[in-house]
Amino acid sequence: MQNTQVILAKRPVGVPDPSHFEVRDTAVPDLAAGQFLIRVSHWSVDPAMRGWANDVPNYSPPVALGDPMRSFAVGEVIASRHPGYAEGDVVEGLLGWQTHVVSDGANIGRKVTETDLPRSYALGIMGLNGTTAYFGLLESCAAKAGDTVVVSTAAGAVGSAVGQIAKIIGCRTVGIAGGPVKTRQCLEDFGYDAAIDYKAQDVAEAIAAACPDGVDCYFDNTCGPISDAVMTKLAQGARITICGTAAITEWDPLPMGPRVHRQLLVARARMQGFLIFDHKDRLAEAYAALAGWLREGRIAVREHVLDGPEAALDAIGMLYRGENTGKLIVKVG
Repeated sequence: MQNTQVILAKRPVGVPDPSHFEVRDTAVPDLAAGQFLIRVSHWSVDPAMRGWANDVPNYSPPVALGDPMRSFAVGEVIASRHPGYAEGDVVEGLLGWQTHVVSDGANIGRKVTETDLPRSYALGIMGLNGTTAYFGLLESCAAKAGDTVVVSTAAGAVGSAVGQIAKIIGCRTVGIAGGPVKTRQCLEDFGYDAAIDYKAQDVAEAIAAACPDGVDCYFDNTCGPISDAVMTKLAQGARITICGTAAITEWDPLPMGPRVHRQLLVARARMQGFLIFDHKDRLAEAYAALAGWLREGRIAVREHVLDGPEAALDAIGMLYRGENTGKLIVKVG
């Protein structure tokens, strides 16, 4: 049996492009006792993969050259010598960009039991993106009914979920996105009360108009100039969750933008970094809530699906160029 992999062939500086990857075929090894074989159907493409590919300080070690690109993926167990996994089980985890994976369970995040929902949802709204939105908004931002919640990359896989969860709990929502298509998505698909096109509008002026009483919660997926503008409009007691830094493409030297200490002081605001891995003991809570809202039709999902391993080569670049119109996924099986 053949395993098709997309490996990291060269170390990028910043956003990787197709020259940094290669497609390679290898044989699938025989199973040992305690192992099982997964046929992968979908690979995830996430902003964090830029950091995983670069050799820079991060919360995870960089992907080794010659290894399959680290990513979340979902697939089906097709053979097993492990007592905890049976043929037919659907699993999600850090399986990497490869079509077949021999596992002992260490790289498995969970068994996917919501078989009434599309399997690809395990990589988006029912996976890293949805759980990040859930805990990042409800725990880190401590959003509550009546708050004004501002979200950057508001039409993205995390941002769109944040906006919709905020509406479910009774918040007023303002989305920041790039271009008329994505700002229209914010309003029409994801139910934001207002949407700001950072490519066509002065963000600080637009925030002031959309948030006359200030910003209670800011879910930050970008950092950079967009966030600098939001920081000037904080309400008293504002909470800021830093979930991503998509606007920073180079870490050495670190960009030195406006200092936010004064804004935080005057507003008595709190800014906190957020990683979903800190909430892994409570993921079942998020899965149950998200699945319920999906079945009730209270959360809309948009996916952008690429076809085949070759399509993955420029997928991270595509994500950072903002060319995707939904959760970016590569279908391989």
